[in-house]
Amino acid sequence: MSRRKKILIANRGEIAARIARACGELGHTAVGIWTDNEVHARHLEYCDEWVRLPGTTNAETYLNIDNIMKVVKEYEIDAVHPGYGFLSENTLFAKRLEDEGVVFIGPHAEAIRLMGDKAVSKQIAQKAGVPVVPGTADAVKSVEEALQVGEEIGYPVLLKAVAGGGGRGMRVCEGPEDIKKQFEAVGRESLAAFGNGDLLVEKFIVNPRHIEVQILADKKGNVYHFFERECSVQRRHQKIIEEAPSPFIGDDEELRQKVCDTAVQLAKSVNYDSAGTVEFIMGEDKSFYFLEMNTRIQVEHPITEEITGIDLIACMIQSSFGEDLGIPDQEWITRTGHAIECRICAEDPITMIPAPGKVTGFETNFPQGTRFDHYLYRDLEVTADFDPMVGKLVTKGIIRSVALRKMKKALEGLLIEGLKTNIPLHKVILNDEDFVAGNYSTNFIATKRPQEKVVTDVNYTSIYRKLACIEARRMGM
Repeated sequence: MSRRKKILIANRGEIAARIARACGELGHTAVGIWTDNEVHARHLEYCDEWVRLPGTTNAETYLNIDNIMKVVKEYEIDAVHPGYGFLSENTLFAKRLEDEGVVFIGPHAEAIRLMGDKAVSKQIAQKAGVPVVPGTADAVKSVEEALQVGEEIGYPVLLKAVAGGGGRGMRVCEGPEDIKKQFEAVGRESLAAFGNGDLLVEKFIVNPRHIEVQILADKKGNVYHFFERECSVQRRHQKIIEEAPSPFIGDDEELRQKVCDTAVQLAKSVNYDSAGTVEFIMGEDKSFYFLEMNTRIQVEHPITEEITGIDLIACMIQSSFGEDLGIPDQEWITRTGHAIECRICAEDPITMIPAPGKVTGFETNFPQGTRFDHYLYRDLEVTADFDPMVGKLVTKGIIRSVALRKMKKALEGLLIEGLKTNIPLHKVILNDEDFVAGNYSTNFIATKRPQEKVVTDVNYTSIYRKLACIEARRMGM
């Protein structure tokens, strides 16, 4: 074990707490950040040291490289873990740290640069022999060029921001008229969101499944996969339910091996050396194509940890310091059971629009096999300043039906008062016959429209009965 390191966690909320716990387990000092608009940050309870990052907006704090670098120097930080979001996939930030001799707990800056550009990453995938969705490898320069590509690969096509993410800068075009109508609008949206208005044109896969593979690499050239996750239940191209393994791949072990091996192959082509996720789009015929690579830890990493028993955050930290991961070979990594994650968000369950508010009450009563990564507490102010996700509810069962059963019970036992959440929407989805059968695609929300079946009437008698039972249990009654 190397000497104790000071690790700055350049993030907040549940992922900051998660990283802090891993730092403590490995014997390192977790340094947490608090800002002027989040002075009661709950994640600080898990940190050894606290640092103030002046400012009241993300631009002044979590996204301000210069200010974070000042903290790094002043507090003699050895390494920075960016979590996900914010600066986690920022090449400039990773390079600044590298130049200062500070460890970036993530891949090397060049890997972030190469895989962060969708056009470049697609070219790399093609060179590595990884199947890609038919379309342009480089950004199209005009509507006319986009129309020509559409005719060549066939409609429907997807107009897609080169530097996009989070569902923004993407539009499906059913024919030439849609391209003419949408091209400039998508370009403007992309420029405003990402500072880059360049667009790609890709073949749109009908009823696709979103399959991703978790990989982890060390600095000795070893790259391992930790099997796949399915993230097909999405709204506005943003995931809300994930599960591992994929119910669509099911018992097709040959396909599973092929997808996972392909992810490893791509990671090796850029000398990847940290945790990352290779995302694929899979058609109804089970053909799959490279979508993008996320050069960071994912929101949904807990379900992979649950089925493999491996702490990905701890391994990520060890890898960054050049330490041995304790993994003899790929065959040593096995999976057991099935895990499901529901993202709990402060949003209207019908419109799925963020709904900031104040938590006036919070209680949990979960079945065995439940994990809840969160930062909820009574009097928490959920503001529009940050992502609306307030927690990740995870259940594991020996088979998928057991994990589903536990998740339904866990959702019933999660009581968040004073805040609109998407819990009612999750309940509808988990009872949908197609979801229960594992028969769903990324079109699930659009076609099944579970939001229209959400019941928002609150049964206060039931809630108070549950709260009374919880309190009685605490008192040993």
